[in-house]
Amino acid sequence: MEPYPILLGGEKKKTQETISVRFPYTGELYCQVCQATNNDLKAAVTSAVAGFEKTKKLPAHARAEILENLADEIHRRSAELVDVMIMEGGKTRKFATAEVARAGITVRTSAEEAKRIYGEIIPLDLSGDTEGRTGFLRRFPLGPVVGIVPFNFPLNLACHKLAPAIAAGNSVVLKPASTTPVSSLILGEMALDAGLPPEAISVVPCTGVRAEALARDPRVAYLSFTGSCAVGWHLREIAGRKKVGLELGGNAAAIVHEDANLPFAAQRITTGGFINAGQVCISVQRVLAHRSIYNELVEQVLSGTKALKVGDPRDPATDIGPMIDRIKAEEAYRKVQEAIKQGARALTGGTLEETMFAPTVLADTTAEMRVNREEVFAPVISVTPYDDFDEALRIANTGEYGLQVGIFTQNLNRAMRAYAEMDVGGVIVNDIPTFRTDQMPYGGAKGSGLGREGPRFAIEEMSELRLMVVNRDGGMG
Repeated sequence: MEPYPILLGGEKKKTQETISVRFPYTGELYCQVCQATNNDLKAAVTSAVAGFEKTKKLPAHARAEILENLADEIHRRSAELVDVMIMEGGKTRKFATAEVARAGITVRTSAEEAKRIYGEIIPLDLSGDTEGRTGFLRRFPLGPVVGIVPFNFPLNLACHKLAPAIAAGNSVVLKPASTTPVSSLILGEMALDAGLPPEAISVVPCTGVRAEALARDPRVAYLSFTGSCAVGWHLREIAGRKKVGLELGGNAAAIVHEDANLPFAAQRITTGGFINAGQVCISVQRVLAHRSIYNELVEQVLSGTKALKVGDPRDPATDIGPMIDRIKAEEAYRKVQEAIKQGARALTGGTLEETMFAPTVLADTTAEMRVNREEVFAPVISVTPYDDFDEALRIANTGEYGLQVGIFTQNLNRAMRAYAEMDVGGVIVNDIPTFRTDQMPYGGAKGSGLGREGPRFAIEEMSELRLMVVNRDGGMG
C-alpha cells in the first residue's frame, strides 16, 4: 500500500513517518498517510510566504476563477470524496454526500465574495484644520493562513478555511485531523488543478503537538482552528501577535415551548441530536421542554430515535454510523454511565459496542452532570422539563459554552427575548441549534470561540483594513 504523500508548496513529498488511517466501522486499515516533519512545517510556511507574494497580487477575477474551478473539481470528484469520507471518518453515505454538496457551495460563495471586498470613502473635513482631507478605506490580505481542520467535517471545514483565504488573496497551509487527512490532501490537489500558485498551498498531516510549531511561527498571519476548547485556547496562548480564529465546542440547547409545533420540533431534535453520530459541535445535546408538553415531546423524540437505522455507513439506508474511534466513544460512554449512576435514566440507547454508540435519550439529569455541563460529542441528548420560559433561558445560558441555541415558539416576543439574552453566537428560531448554512456568520461566545466563519465573514477575519488619507490641497494642484 503506497502511502499518501504530504503536499509541500504544491509538490507531493513522501516522508519516512506514516500514520495508519482506519475505517471506524470495522477498524480495518484504509490507507497510510505520510506525516510532515518539523522541517516540513517550516518549509510549508516558507513556501506560503513566497506564495503570498503571488496571491496578494491576484486581481479579484483571477481569485474568483480559481475558486470556481475548485468548485468544479469538487463536483467532478464528488463520488471519490464521498467514498473517502465514509472510509476515513465513518460518515454515512447520506451525510458524506451532503457534505460534498456543501463544500461546493462554500467554495462558490467564496468565489462570489472575492468580487465583493468593498471599501469606503470617509470625509475627514469635520473641523477647520482637516479641510481638504478625504479618507479611503479598503481591505488587504493578511498573509499566510494556517487552517487546522477537525475530523467531523474534513472536507467542508477545510473549504471554510481554504476558500476565504484564497478569496482574500492569502496563501494557505492546511493541517488536517490525523484520523481524516485524505480529504484535505485531495482538496490540496484540486486547488492546484484549479490554478492556485503551487507555492501558495501546502497540506501537512501531523500530530497536534507537532502542529503547534505552525501556531508559534511569527511568519503566519492568521491561524484558523476548529476543534476542542482546550486545544483551541492553548493555541491562542502560544500564537503570539498573529490573528486567531477559534471555532470550538458546545453543548447546544433546544428550548421547546408549549406553543411549539411539536411534530416538527421532535423530528428536528432527532436529526440534530444524532446526525453524524452526534459528532457535531452544535449537535442538540440538551432539550428543555415546557412541562405541559414534555411527555408528548419525549414520546415523539423516542419514536423518531427508534426509527433510525444504525449500522454500516457504506449502506445508503444507514442514518447513524460509528463514532470516529473507540477512545472517543468510550469517553462519551463514561459520561452517560456516570449520569445513570447519579440518577439519570436512559429512555433509549445508552449502550456501546466497539465504535457503535446507540442513539441515547436521557431523562432525570441535573445541570451538574457532565452530560449537561460538558460537550459529549456523541449521539446523546438529555430531556428536561421547565415551568417558565425565563427559567429555560437561564438553564440554556448556564455554562462555559455559547455556540448556538434553538428556540421553538410561535411567540415573537419570546424569540426576541431569547435573541437579546442568550450569550451565544446564534439564536435559531423554530429550528435546532444544529442548523447552519455555509454563507451565514458562524461562531461562538464565551468558551466556544473567537471570530466568525462563513465566506464573507472569514474574508474579513483574513484581511485587514488599511486607511489612506489624501489632502487634495497639499501640493497636488
